[in-house]
Amino acid sequence: MYKPATIKDIALALNLSPSTVSRALRDGYEISEETKKLVVAYAQKVNYKSNPIALSLKNKRSYSIGIVIPRLANSFFSQAIAGIESIAHERGYFTIITQSHESAERERANINHLAQRSVDGLLISISSEASDFSFLKALHDDGMPMVFFDRTIDEIDTFKVTSDNRKGAYNATESLIKAGKRKIALLASASHLSITNERRSGYQKALVDYGLPFREDFIRYCNEGGNNYQEVEDAVKGLLTMADKPDAIFISADRISIGCVRALKNLSFDTKEIAIAGFANSDVVDLLQPSISYVKQKSFEMGQIAIEMLLKLIEAKYPITEFETRVLDTELHLVQ
Repeated sequence: MYKPATIKDIALALNLSPSTVSRALRDGYEISEETKKLVVAYAQKVNYKSNPIALSLKNKRSYSIGIVIPRLANSFFSQAIAGIESIAHERGYFTIITQSHESAERERANINHLAQRSVDGLLISISSEASDFSFLKALHDDGMPMVFFDRTIDEIDTFKVTSDNRKGAYNATESLIKAGKRKIALLASASHLSITNERRSGYQKALVDYGLPFREDFIRYCNEGGNNYQEVEDAVKGLLTMADKPDAIFISADRISIGCVRALKNLSFDTKEIAIAGFANSDVVDLLQPSISYVKQKSFEMGQIAIEMLLKLIEAKYPITEFETRVLDTELHLVQ
């Protein structure tokens, strides 16, 4: 009867300890490259296959991480997930990615499903519809490790990582002011999101610092965060058909920035009369016509920090009671 090779078999054959073989197979940083190559080559030779079920029973872990994001199609989130997986893979964890599509109901269903699948922890970026976090708090109080990234909430005391949204918004608005614009509108995501409030605050501070009025009638919210193009087009049209219309628009969300450029072209507005600056992490933002100044977030780094925070919670031998919120700088890219 065929008996699959085990870590102990490989260790015996190579005169190594089982723990060294295990770390080598998981690409552990503490193992030399020479030893890793030796172990991997022999493991392939004997057709070694890891046993994730046995590993999870031994360590009381599933070695899986649940990720809850609004949309994978958003460049920011796809880049953040790449950062998450770069660390998770190295540490021997698998990821399960779910999308809320900005729906609070779907977000809750996804989180419940992941919890029932016995994931070791959750990485969450809140949907635009979410407002009741009691179920998340109950899950956290029951011992589920969770870390929030980008879109965070105050209701749960845990690790969080986000961007310096106020400064990024301030810098983008300031660039429009320095370009001679005086009537700057704001196109934003759902008003209750943490990132929306922070970016609106930065936008408003720049106006005040330069002696410009803050006008509520110059603000438009796109509750679906740019995922509904018609919503963006209607918002742009509403702004640029005002009797006293703006001469610039600051956009506080990635997909809304792309949608705004598309709307300007489809509605045949003279793009020379309107300047745009917005948050954008798209790989094609430099190719947009009309071109825009944009704030870029450190999405890949954010993903790496978020997973490191979560693994700290998961692998801690004692309960962690003190948490930090990391705030990453943004980069302003001006129109050339």
